[in-house]
Amino acid sequence: MKRKPLGAVSAALLVVLVLTAISADVLAPYDPLATQPEIRLSAPSRAHPFGTDDIGRDVLSRIIYGSRISLWVGLLAVGIGTAAGMVIGLLCGYCEGRLDLIVQRVMDAIQAIPGLVLALAIVSVLKPSTTNAMLAIAIVIIPGNSRIVRGAVLSAKQNRYVEAAQALGCRHPRIITTHILPNVTAPILVIASIWLGNAILIEATLSFLGVGTQPPTPSWGLMLSSTGRAFMEQAPWLAIFPGLAISLAVLGFNLFGDTLRDAWDPKLRRQG
Repeated sequence: MKRKPLGAVSAALLVVLVLTAISADVLAPYDPLATQPEIRLSAPSRAHPFGTDDIGRDVLSRIIYGSRISLWVGLLAVGIGTAAGMVIGLLCGYCEGRLDLIVQRVMDAIQAIPGLVLALAIVSVLKPSTTNAMLAIAIVIIPGNSRIVRGAVLSAKQNRYVEAAQALGCRHPRIITTHILPNVTAPILVIASIWLGNAILIEATLSFLGVGTQPPTPSWGLMLSSTGRAFMEQAPWLAIFPGLAISLAVLGFNLFGDTLRDAWDPKLRRQG
């Protein structure tokens, strides 16, 4: 921990995020959907530490419940995108040939579109919802992950023990799972951890634009869009606290990814 202070910081942020999402029912002081018009736009106080929004909902409670949406979307989107990218990368890297050529051109075409624009287009075509936002983010993740896995597979295939296994007539599935897959695990975990932060940010952006999580479900991005933007001058806490939650979550996952990369990179270990 002394040599990796950023690792400790990222671990603390992620632990707080996960515990908050899991214990939202216990931690939230109020029902996030309960309205109290008589205290609308109340400034932060002892009763409402983060203030209230334009219809009297407690901002702290909505941020606490919003962590569930962010974490749920992030984990599922990255899980689906990583799994699909790994399968595609393994097949392309191991088989090569025409299959590899065709799939890589498709991945090039997808990657040519900026991630946020692609996610926005997918959700617009389907239907604005949390589930479709998650699927859109997963599709954005697939091309980059598949390229990383493909590169790792091509490198691993040059190892003598892989060539020896092929010469001995080992079946392809066994070679992939025994000799190839272990070489892919470390880089894909690093990229996945960093993508978790990006997924949370993209979900918040989609919700901010009105095509992600829909009202009245608590979502950090939706809170910024529906109330934070409209009452920026009158009630700045409506934008400050959701924005801070997004920033801390993204920072935590990015630092965690950097820590994993530093721990698994032999060059960086020798420098440390």
